[in-house]
Amino acid sequence: MASLPPRGLVPPLLWGLSLFLSLPGPVWLQPSLSPQSSPPTELHPCHTCRGLVDSFNKGLERTIRDNFGGGNTAWEEEKLSKYKDSETRLVEVLESVCSKSDFECHRLLELSEELVESWWFHKQQEAPDLFQWLCSDSLKLCCPSGTFGPSCLPCPGGAEKPCGGHGRCEGEGTRGGSGHCDCQAGYGGEACGQCGLGYFEAERNASHLVCSACFGPCARCSGPEESNCLQCKKGWALHHLKCVDIDECGTERASCGSNQFCVNTEGSYECRDCAKACLGCMGAGPGRCKKCSPGYQQVGSKCLDVDECETEVCPGENEQCENTEGSYRCVCAEGYKQMEGVCVKEQIPESAGFFSEMTEDELVVLQQMFFGVIICALATLAAKGDLVFTAIFIGAVAAMTGYWLSERSDRVLEGFIKGR
Repeated sequence: MASLPPRGLVPPLLWGLSLFLSLPGPVWLQPSLSPQSSPPTELHPCHTCRGLVDSFNKGLERTIRDNFGGGNTAWEEEKLSKYKDSETRLVEVLESVCSKSDFECHRLLELSEELVESWWFHKQQEAPDLFQWLCSDSLKLCCPSGTFGPSCLPCPGGAEKPCGGHGRCEGEGTRGGSGHCDCQAGYGGEACGQCGLGYFEAERNASHLVCSACFGPCARCSGPEESNCLQCKKGWALHHLKCVDIDECGTERASCGSNQFCVNTEGSYECRDCAKACLGCMGAGPGRCKKCSPGYQQVGSKCLDVDECETEVCPGENEQCENTEGSYRCVCAEGYKQMEGVCVKEQIPESAGFFSEMTEDELVVLQQMFFGVIICALATLAAKGDLVFTAIFIGAVAAMTGYWLSERSDRVLEGFIKGR
């Protein structure tokens, strides 16, 4: 535990500590940002100090709970009185006051540890609120609630009710910020003491204001009804205390492209594309064209597609015309395909038989296998003594032998001669 500084060094120490904490952390300890990422929102040192004190107070509760059973014995009372303000308890609390990843907390604790020790051993009785003593009075990082800035000035609307209770005072409770009021929806003014655009005063007294929404298109009003309008939002016109829609398309206030038309909407308008058949239009569809697009012609009140295929537009041999919306294309006639810009007749391959890809020798083997199976089947039936199948079997063998001899007679004769 570090020793306490001499009394004469405390004011300079506090001044230097406050100055150091107001500066950003070291460059090498700050997270690097990619070019596309936005910088993270940095917490004011006051928020870090408040978090440190809150964690410190939780540590005090934990150490009492963990070290004593909560009984009321004389022994526990004696032990508790010794442990309550002991250095041992302070060390236990400080060891877990900051999480491992909270660098700002560790930095603040390292710089203010001697002040915490001074409060623990000497200031607790006269300044029981550690947050007020450390963060506001000693380090001068925080301000009382409802105040802001280096001098802790009151927020707009007063410190008791900053921003009238209807907004957030920028920098409230810290030594930074501008004190500007960020008002809630429906409220406005420097201290959020007025109703904003589109709202009216439903209730008001010296200390209380309630703003309610006007009827939809009203920018200012005296009540919630349609007939309570005093000023209209953009795109609406005031007429007998009512806001009526302005037809921008009929009053030429709209600004649409040359090939678009205007469609009025409540409080505004839309620009939509003309039909493909039109060059400029006054509305949707081919019947609202100002002029027909190329490939279209005026037929009555509409711009309709021209069928270019009614004339000879495809001069190529074996070509035919195919009409499209607003144009045409030349394609090859049926049975022809395009090759190198010319339509040539398609070659239809002849259908191949089942045995077309087999060689002659493979066919011979297949034939012999087939007849062999037939003869085996007949031989089996003939063996049973059936005269009919016996006759068929003998005839099949004779036919097979005759076929084989007639097809292979030259080869057999040649082999017979060579064998002799």
